[in-house]
Amino acid sequence: MEQKENMKKRKVIPKNLIWAIISFLLAVLTVGFILKQSKAVSISELISIIGSSNKLFFFLGGIAAALYVWFESVAICSILKNAGYPQSLKKGLLYSTSDVYFSAITPSATGGQPASAFFMLRDGVPAGMTTATLILNLMMYTVSIIVLGVISVVISPTAFLEFGGLSKGLIVFGFLTLSILALIFFVLLKKEELIFRPLSKTIAFLYDKRIIREKEHKLSKLEKIKEDYKICSDLISGRKRILFSAFIWNFIQRTCRIMVPMLIYRSIGGTAVKMAKIFSKQCLVTIGYNFIPIPGGMGISDYLMIDGFNRMMGEQMAYSVELISRGITFYICVSISGLITLIGYFIGRKKK
Repeated sequence: MEQKENMKKRKVIPKNLIWAIISFLLAVLTVGFILKQSKAVSISELISIIGSSNKLFFFLGGIAAALYVWFESVAICSILKNAGYPQSLKKGLLYSTSDVYFSAITPSATGGQPASAFFMLRDGVPAGMTTATLILNLMMYTVSIIVLGVISVVISPTAFLEFGGLSKGLIVFGFLTLSILALIFFVLLKKEELIFRPLSKTIAFLYDKRIIREKEHKLSKLEKIKEDYKICSDLISGRKRILFSAFIWNFIQRTCRIMVPMLIYRSIGGTAVKMAKIFSKQCLVTIGYNFIPIPGGMGISDYLMIDGFNRMMGEQMAYSVELISRGITFYICVSISGLITLIGYFIGRKKK
């Protein structure tokens, strides 16, 4: 058994390493392309802009980015606590940072869910409860983005119209896609057969092809997880308090991240009058890139931000706000999350 586990780890580590390298190269190419496109901004000028910025608003921007990670841990822990499986926020932070890191280096926005599940299972949370919790959290994460999109239109009805044609298409398609995903997550929470029936068929198929052994043992384990999942999903979906709490924490989480460009804009000399409109546009930007199967939406999110900001603050400031904001909310945030995840993994492994 131990030899099999070691073989699995050897396969997983190179795969994650490959995605990390791809993400790093994509990040370098994205930043390099943006700097090349912007004739008015260079690295040295960016450093100078940061140095002369309003430190209060710049600091608030950094705090908002950190709270984005923190509130995901609060959201997950609130679901677990209300469902009868309380975990400390210290452990919750590890569930959050692993999700943030692996979602950023894999093509899917849900790429961090298996990493979160790994740490939750290691902490003794049943597999069924883990699955139900992550599906609910992902559903509320998606719903909060949709709600923020609606709020953005209320705040600034003209914000959407100021994007270019391609950006408008991405935002509309993103809104429709996220709405469908939210509905799918809700159905999965109610209909466990949609998850476990395909898994049972997969186990049977792999056994018939002699790829795996102990078919009945694996099916019985899957049936136990299914029973746990059904109990937990019924508990969660039947209690409005859990649903409301999960939505509120996810809504606050998304709001924190969306606030960062607005605060950075203010810190480098922007006017207070335009802050609400920048928040509104960033809500739409988030909708426009969240469904794209690119690690962290790199390239797409940058394009949408520049396209949206360029028309209201000028080219130089638009590029500056985009580069600094993405630097804080994505590159720095993901790097720190990866480091925390790595430390948490080895500390937990040592204790085991």
